[in-house]
Amino acid sequence: MRTLWQVLTAQRPTFSWEAVRDYSLIFVGVFLQALALRLFLVPAQLASGGVSGLAQIINYYTGWSIGLMVFLGNVPLFLLGWRYLGGPRFISRTAFAILTYSILVDYPAYFLPESGLTHDLLLNTLYGGVISGIGYGLVYRGRGNSGGSDILARILNHWRAVPISQSYLIVDSLVILAAGLAFGWDKALYALVLLYISGIAAEGTSEGSNVVRTALIITAQPQAVAERIMKEMERGVTFLSARGAYTGEERMVIYCVVSRSEVAQVKSLVKETDPRAFMVVGQVHEALGEGFRPFEG
Repeated sequence: MRTLWQVLTAQRPTFSWEAVRDYSLIFVGVFLQALALRLFLVPAQLASGGVSGLAQIINYYTGWSIGLMVFLGNVPLFLLGWRYLGGPRFISRTAFAILTYSILVDYPAYFLPESGLTHDLLLNTLYGGVISGIGYGLVYRGRGNSGGSDILARILNHWRAVPISQSYLIVDSLVILAAGLAFGWDKALYALVLLYISGIAAEGTSEGSNVVRTALIITAQPQAVAERIMKEMERGVTFLSARGAYTGEERMVIYCVVSRSEVAQVKSLVKETDPRAFMVVGQVHEALGEGFRPFEG
């Protein structure tokens, strides 16, 4: 098995705008995470979960540098990630994110007010969660991760098939439990709210508002309905062969994907063409391809 040094030195640096974009997103993302930590989380004693949360607790008792603790705590996790997750992309992007975050966590402390922007615990929870979540989302969009519980959750998923969501819950719950003992249980409860808000913000930033609708249409006039959808809405359709369980009749089912704003139009179009049609409208998390978002990387 190749050593970590051999893996790193074997990668020939090649310039690409895609890599520049990824590393730029990761840099901005970890900067926002560090900013949220220093402006909202540390002054309010709100543990952020993962290695950062542990670093906050250690800093509270010892005064040791949070950035240094974050770096040291991520080293063994990084080595485990290299062992179980592997890949040049994981190594380079994760190493960049961990190192940059460790530096930025301490660097803004010299310029930002030590007491933060507000003493209101709720405001610190909301703004800390949103800003850090946006930071995480940008890192994910750069096809990287921020180390800490990100790596550990993926390792648990890979090693023991523990679902990613449960892995995050296990790891962060242990940190929040320790934070409750250190900072008080009221702040630990607020920290749980912060983690929830951060997760929503991260998902929205990394994946965007890409919720679209699917329509399954059972009609006696499939060709006429399909032609109107393609011509008037300029949306593609697919015919699916189906058989009615009760009647035993063979018929074609129309499947199409539309945006949320087009749902009313496709309903009206189907009603005008075949008032006796049966239609099911569903929600899809994301649509990739012609007419929607392009595939990335």
